[in-house]
Amino acid sequence: MDFGRNESLTFSYSDVFFSYYFNDNRTCTSMVKNHMLVYIYSGELLVEQKKKKTVISAGECIFLRRDNRVDLIKQAENGEQFKGIFMIFKRNFLREFYQTIDKKQPKIESHEEFPSVLKLPQTPDITSLFQSMTPYFDSSIEPADELMKLKLHEGVYSLLNIDQMFYPVLFDFTEPWKIDILDFMRDNYMYDLSIEDIAHFTGRSLATFKRDFKKISESSPQKWLMEKRLEIAYDKIRNENKKVSDVYLEVGFKNLSHFSSAFKKQFGYSPTK
Repeated sequence: MDFGRNESLTFSYSDVFFSYYFNDNRTCTSMVKNHMLVYIYSGELLVEQKKKKTVISAGECIFLRRDNRVDLIKQAENGEQFKGIFMIFKRNFLREFYQTIDKKQPKIESHEEFPSVLKLPQTPDITSLFQSMTPYFDSSIEPADELMKLKLHEGVYSLLNIDQMFYPVLFDFTEPWKIDILDFMRDNYMYDLSIEDIAHFTGRSLATFKRDFKKISESSPQKWLMEKRLEIAYDKIRNENKKVSDVYLEVGFKNLSHFSSAFKKQFGYSPTK
């Protein structure tokens, strides 16, 4: 996840990120690849997912479910700039954690309806977890990695204490062998692959691929590929001074005529201009 480039600072300790922003607002569109807890120390965070907006104020915490695309706007509030703590729960960490806990938990067969963005209640567990880390915002002393790893464990226990539905969500290991869809498509956009092929190569059935793709893009897979090819072609022609006759083949078009018409439709003028 990209936490910004200018007028910001981000410090990472064992998958715990302390993030500062010094301007009025910063917008970030990201693919949430791992489960995440976000605590707002000061300022305000606006989270938009599938046109639903959630506002997280200072002292509040939100859970972001993995494999979803969200828009994040970090902004000042009440004269205070944005400061937030981002706690990342990677699959390998959760696998190791799972081996240490009591497996006699209520079995919940499905968690498909579990929200992708969930504002958490201000429980004593969550409050104490993040309040114990906020002093590092105003200190030059770096927290020990061992301490941050303990905080990650504490974060998981805090979620499990809020609702038993977090159990099957956090410890769902049925998908770790799937290849990230957008990573695969970015690396292979230029090849003549059908949607069935892409589904297969990313470890999914066609139905699962279509369902997963809807979570991360408002475009269809075909439209996404077309726009990606045209975007790369535009850059090669304009910034790398490559010939149109070479570029259309490099980005995956089969004939020049189709490429030219698609390019003009996308940008309003022909690639030769």
